[in-house]
Amino acid sequence: MEGMNAMYYNYPQYPCPYYGNSMIYDPYYMYTYYPYSYWSTMPNHPVPCEPPKKLKDYGPNPFVTNIDKATEQNDYFRIALWTGKYFQLTLMSIPVCDDIGLEMHPDVDQFLRIEQGQGTVMMGDCKNQLDFKAQVSEDCIIIVPAGKWHNLINTGCIPLKLYSIYAPPEHPHGTIHRTKKEAEEGHSH
Repeated sequence: MEGMNAMYYNYPQYPCPYYGNSMIYDPYYMYTYYPYSYWSTMPNHPVPCEPPKKLKDYGPNPFVTNIDKATEQNDYFRIALWTGKYFQLTLMSIPVCDDIGLEMHPDVDQFLRIEQGQGTVMMGDCKNQLDFKAQVSEDCIIIVPAGKWHNLINTGCIPLKLYSIYAPPEHPHGTIHRTKKEAEEGHSH
């Protein structure tokens, strides 16, 4: 029986003859040593995704970034980072004790994600009746359905940094609003 065991399998820890020549079934062997294998060129550690060197509108071209770091490096009230045909990504920085400003987008759904700071978000069907209220902080998301009046107030002691996705785009390609006042003047035109 000893000679038969050696003939059917390479590793004595496998008592079943179906594991004969286990190198064929070894996934590590298949993906690491197989000639011209795609997997053998894959790094065994994550490749860091970097924020853009310059904050500007990269749309509608393909784009990859570390959104967390890009959002935290932004000091503009609002800057478009990517504008396409169907959605837009903007970065925002709301100063302490300031807010985005009460607004409503009739045909635009909006997604916001807080990366730094804390605040209060309010929403409602009427400008004078914001009956939805929630406290938000880092890693919270806010969904604003089209047609809802909304505002986000920075209640913390550091700038509130967030990114916002509009679908479809809300602002012109390349939008940069350095301050809230500049943004309000842009909306009035």
